[in-house]
Formats: sequence, structure tokens, C-alpha cells
Amino acid sequence: MASYLEELTIRLAVGVSRLPEEVRARHARFFLAGQREDGGFAGREGGSDLYYTNFALRSLALLGELHGDVAERARRFLAARLAGQATIVDFLSLVYSASLLTLSAGLDVFADAAPDWREAVAAALEKLRRDDGGYAKGPEGTASSTYHTFLVALCRQLIDAPLVEPERMVAFVLSQRREDGGFVEIKPMKRSGTNPTAAAVGLLKIVGRLDDEVREGVVDFLAEMQTDEGGIRANTRIPIADLLSTFTGLLTLVDLGAADCVDARAAARYAESLEQESGGFLGAVWDQGVDVEYSFYGLATLGLLAAES
Repeated sequence: MASYLEELTIRLAVGVSRLPEEVRARHARFFLAGQREDGGFAGREGGSDLYYTNFALRSLALLGELHGDVAERARRFLAARLAGQATIVDFLSLVYSASLLTLSAGLDVFADAAPDWREAVAAALEKLRRDDGGYAKGPEGTASSTYHTFLVALCRQLIDAPLVEPERMVAFVLSQRREDGGFVEIKPMKRSGTNPTAAAVGLLKIVGRLDDEVREGVVDFLAEMQTDEGGIRANTRIPIADLLSTFTGLLTLVDLGAADCVDARAAARYAESLEQESGGFLGAVWDQGVDVEYSFYGLATLGLLAAES
């Protein structure tokens, strides 16, 4: 059975394939030009890292461009980082990037890794477990995070490791739900956010615990988050939409069978308004530059909407 991320990649790739050829070619050039000499990709500052490399490889996979020399150089970059220390985000970025290279180019990043690398990753993830059943951002963190609990579930799927005490994970995530129907990132927060709500729904979907009550509350919450721009905002205190929240909000509504609760055409126009002639996307109207992360969210938003049209 395909993992959550593998299934999502296939869905988005189908949608991206329906975009006009000139749009796909423009963004392919942008992502391909971003690969560095070491085979990785960087953000707006600094050198190549696992996080941004993952977004670039995800985008190239959606565009059908993750093959040949580009893929081999990326494999070498990832393989060189197998022995390093990594955060949970980097763990997921590495494992998911490796999965993409296997699916798209038949390359094995872990060919020379220690035989017990999966067990080592699983053990490292469990060090982030907290008493409330959730997972913290890092070893020193004291608060469980909705987003990072979701990331642990994604990572364990990719390494074929079963979830540890999934009912405790569910209990933690449900404790993050608020009266507005959405979810918060950490317990002290009172206002729900689009992105932690998407993460919560993703986790509940993975473990098969998404019930009608949660669904209805999430739909009501997200339906109120679309702005006049057409995009979706991160929370009620932020008046401006962004591509990250637009993608995660739309994906959640689609997964809940409630995409008609927002104006899909307006969302598409919003994403297109941030598209750059030279390729890539701004993150929001306030942004002044492009990077591979927000460009992935722009491309994925258009792909998701095309797949649903």
C-alpha cells in the first residue's frame, strides 16, 4: 500500500500533467537551475540542505523531471548525509527524497547505509515522544507538536515501521482541537491555524480515526479562512493569504470531500498571481523573491486544483 506522501505525489503529478506545457516548462527550468554543484538545493540563504532539497525533488517529480544526471547528483548529495545528525524535519526530508529517487529514477540512496538504518531512524524518532502521546520538535523540546506528531507518522510510513501506540497519538491530536473546529500547534494556543489543522487531519486520516464530528468542524473552520485574494490565510489574526496555507487548506478540504466550500477558481487565480515569468512562485503578496519551498506549494496548488477540475 502506498504511503500518504506517495499517494499525494501521484495525485499531484496527475494534476500537474494537465497544466499547459509552457507553465510546466517554465517551472521545470526554475527548479533544474536551482541544483547546486553538490547535488542539493538551497533556500534563499546558505548552502544546500535536506529540507529545501526535498521540496525541489518533490517538484521535479511532479513535473516528470527527476531522472538522469539530476537524480544521480541528488542521490550523491543525500547519501553523503546519511551519517549526520538530523532533526525530525530533516529525517523526513531525507527519507522522502530517497523514496522519490527510487520511484522516479530507480536509485537507492541507502545502498551503502548500515543494515539497521531503519531501526536507528525509528529509535531516534521515539526519543521525541512525550507523556501526552505526541512528539516534540526536538530532543530538548518539552511540548508536543501537532505538526511534528504528523511528521513522525509520515516518516514511520516511509521506513515501513508501524506507529507506536497510535491511540495515544490520536488522543494527543484530538486534545489540540478548539471550539472553532480547527486545531492548534501546541497546547497553550487558543486560536486554531490552517496548517496544524491540516496536519491533524492528515494524522487522523493515516490512523483511520477521522470521524464526522471532526470533519464537520474542520470544514466549517477552513471555509472561513479564504480571503478576498482567493488564497487561504494561516489563522484569523493574519489578514493575508499565503501559498503554504492555501495548499494545505485546499488539500484538507479536498480530502474531506468539501472542496466546494471555497471558491476554487479564486484560489487558482491567487496562485497564478504569484507565479513568476522566469519560473517559481512568490510565497504571498508581501514576498519579494522566490524559493523552492513556496514554489512547490504554488505548483502543488495548481496541480491539486487541476486534478479536481
